[in-house]
Amino acid sequence: MTSEQMEIWHNPRCSKSRAAKQALDEAGVSYTERRYLEDAPGAAEIRAMLDRLGLEPWDITRTGEDVAKELGIAGWSRTPEDREHWIETLAHHPKLIQRPIVASSRGAVVARDDESLRSLL
Repeated sequence: MTSEQMEIWHNPRCSKSRAAKQALDEAGVSYTERRYLEDAPGAAEIRAMLDRLGLEPWDITRTGEDVAKELGIAGWSRTPEDREHWIETLAHHPKLIQRPIVASSRGAVVARDDESLRSLL
């Protein structure tokens, strides 16, 4: 059990997100739940989270969502020059952000499996 504060970007409708939240509860960790669809992160917050994750915005984009298909995201280029465009898109369409994202002082993970989440616990 850890005393450090964690944060989960959570969508209660997502089974992977609910499973990660349950795992945090079972581990007895203290965390802040951010329902990121209701309390959308801005571009600066997304940049900061990407830095913590060590990922690029296209790595955390849900390209199968209807809005992603409407925007044609699957065909967007993925270069350093394109990074800000992707970040701004995620800020305007938070549904495109992969979930759940769990962050602590030791880093952050897209916690879609137990192993990823355990790396922070």
